[in-house]
Amino acid sequence: MDEKLQEYARLLVRVGLNVQKGQRLVISAPVECAAFARMCAREAYEIGCLEVVMNWHDDALTRMKYLHAGDAVFDTVPLWRRHFFNDHALEGAAYLAISATDPENLRGVDHGRVVRSQQASGKALKDFDRLQMCGGFPWCIASIPIPSWAGTVFPDLPEREAMDRLWDAIFASVRVSGDGRAVERWQAHLDTLHRRVETMNRLNFKSLHYANSLGTDLTVELPEGHIWEAGDDVTLSGQTYVANMPTEELFTSPLKTGVNGVVYSSMPLCHDGHVIDGFHFVVREGRIVEAHAQKGEEALLGAIRVDEGASYFGEVALVPYDSPISNQKILFYNTLFDENAACHIAFGEAYPCIQGGQRMAKEELKARGLNDSITHVDFMVGTPDLTIVGTTHDGREIPVFVNGNFAPDI
Repeated sequence: MDEKLQEYARLLVRVGLNVQKGQRLVISAPVECAAFARMCAREAYEIGCLEVVMNWHDDALTRMKYLHAGDAVFDTVPLWRRHFFNDHALEGAAYLAISATDPENLRGVDHGRVVRSQQASGKALKDFDRLQMCGGFPWCIASIPIPSWAGTVFPDLPEREAMDRLWDAIFASVRVSGDGRAVERWQAHLDTLHRRVETMNRLNFKSLHYANSLGTDLTVELPEGHIWEAGDDVTLSGQTYVANMPTEELFTSPLKTGVNGVVYSSMPLCHDGHVIDGFHFVVREGRIVEAHAQKGEEALLGAIRVDEGASYFGEVALVPYDSPISNQKILFYNTLFDENAACHIAFGEAYPCIQGGQRMAKEELKARGLNDSITHVDFMVGTPDLTIVGTTHDGREIPVFVNGNFAPDI
């Protein structure tokens, strides 16, 4: 176990973030993950990190706050918090987020408070959000188990066994086995993703059509000059990093007003301490005009009303149903893993996935047809029978996905 943990920490610091000598590292982590956060900090210092700065948080205190704090709290962000995130982002500090939480930590909380808090943060942390989306600093999201999360994933197991099972599932997902070869396996994986990216960019589709037996019948138009990306990315200063560990996706941005039809979720969505399940959207000219859910509909409606852009889409991602994550047949109740088990779409902010987009100002990206929002929420749409057909600019129709996986020529 110690060997696997050390290999995982090394992978996150040296590949996920590619921390450079003299660079500052910010780690956001639950207090329950302190031991692993310290392991990552130690690894960063060993390669010459300038300083490791911690941002601790706690599910129990977060829940207390939303239930009992004064109402005005949810419309403001303290000045120190603005400086903490914005200043480190402007400096180019590396940012590691350890994502581990009780999927239903905010069940029963007034969802209006959650939305207001998100709106306040979106306004206060504009520099951080902007630079994160355009490669202004290296960032990586990863996870380790905590008891409340493990108990949700494996409800029939004792706590210790559930934690062990979730550890095994996470290690398998991030290609860590304890033999010290995780970096080598990741490079091979990234090479495969890059080959598919090259194919998708060469085909230069005008639109994609999604269909499956759940009822999804969705056409997604892609903006002129769009590009597909995957796996690792490069900051504006030339530093490579991997934003999500694990990652299995190829992704791009849709044309804001070019999405039409109906799309059904294929897995539950855990968002802001709520589980949303059995939901679908009706979309016209890019905008979500209807949203229905069997569970968590209030939370879903709140999520797409955070701002005007929250009811439009910002990402489409291709993930084979046959993947190291999906093949475990585990519902992780954590979007980092679940989004990499199936094709997904995100409502809200668009990544600048057009040629030269990283260096474009917000207004220029909007003029090119990309969505603008303070939120970005991925939900899963992939199924074993999902078909995706791409239409080229000269009218050819080419299979991209057949029976849930990439077509043989992709």
